[in-house]
Amino acid sequence: MNLAYIPSPGFSKFTIGPVTIHMYAICILIGIVFAVWILSVRWKKDGGTFDQVLDTTLVAVPCGLVGARLYHCITTPEAYFPPTGNLINILKVWEGGMAIFGGIGVGALAAFLWCRHRRYPFALLADCIAPALMVAQAIGRLGNWFNQELYGMPTTLPWGLKLNDADAIGKTEICYDGQPCPSGTLFHPTFLYEMIWNLVGAAIIVWLGHKLVTVLKAGQQFAMYMMWYGLGRTWIESIRINYSSIVLGLRINVWTAIIVFILGCILFVVLWRLGPDTADLTGRLQAVTAEEAARLEHQGDGHASGEASDDAAGHAADVADVSGQTADGDEAKRPETGEPETAPSDNR
Repeated sequence: MNLAYIPSPGFSKFTIGPVTIHMYAICILIGIVFAVWILSVRWKKDGGTFDQVLDTTLVAVPCGLVGARLYHCITTPEAYFPPTGNLINILKVWEGGMAIFGGIGVGALAAFLWCRHRRYPFALLADCIAPALMVAQAIGRLGNWFNQELYGMPTTLPWGLKLNDADAIGKTEICYDGQPCPSGTLFHPTFLYEMIWNLVGAAIIVWLGHKLVTVLKAGQQFAMYMMWYGLGRTWIESIRINYSSIVLGLRINVWTAIIVFILGCILFVVLWRLGPDTADLTGRLQAVTAEEAARLEHQGDGHASGEASDDAAGHAADVADVSGQTADGDEAKRPETGEPETAPSDNR
């Protein structure tokens, strides 16, 4: 009997009136808030503004959420597509099933297109968001804990995860040699492993970015993120026992993690040789920010001038109206035609 273990939460959702709120969604939202805050702090240090961050977030986050869901559904088609699955299950995001690889891929593409449209240096944005993503992912993993999902193989370690949901226990594919897990079995808390891995990675990226600020090229911090997360996800994914498509003897997400790690290495080397200097992109961002500020100021001046013109026109109309009323009053005092005017008195 294990005397020490990590307990699972006794709830995964709560209600406020007729509204049901899932902890999985709350964890994702909290992660997004932290990511936006970290990104904003780093972006403003390079000469950007919070409005630029907010606009980019409003484009990238919805696209990222859609990408995360689609990647999960495509890589585990049995639950979502006929003949074994139901398409309506794709919409049941509160039950879990958001794959970070799809979210980062589609979200990054959306952010890239938006940056091209607004002339923001995307490589600089990628560097600023690298540690922010790792923190957001760490917080988001708490959603797996509340849902009692994506845990690892059985373990006797004192930090093993104890499940209290019979449905969650029933989702395990293997226990000991593929046999059903006995009561009281503990599992590797892979959500916790990934949380710690991501937070350590965020700290390393920030530290190296500060230490090698004059050496690193723009985009290399994001390449570090790809390498670090790809490496960690490779071993963490290898000890999970939830259902997953198998390709050439490995879980499909293990292959994806390996590919992300390799692409990160390639990107790091290419940027080292051919990448733009961070200082140059910082100067470009500052110039774009100055242009946006000048444009807003000009629009404000134009609006103020328009209001002044409207006030002047209104004042002129009032004057004309008053003059007209005065003229009408004078005419009213004149005698009608044929009526003799009163002779002026002679006070000699």
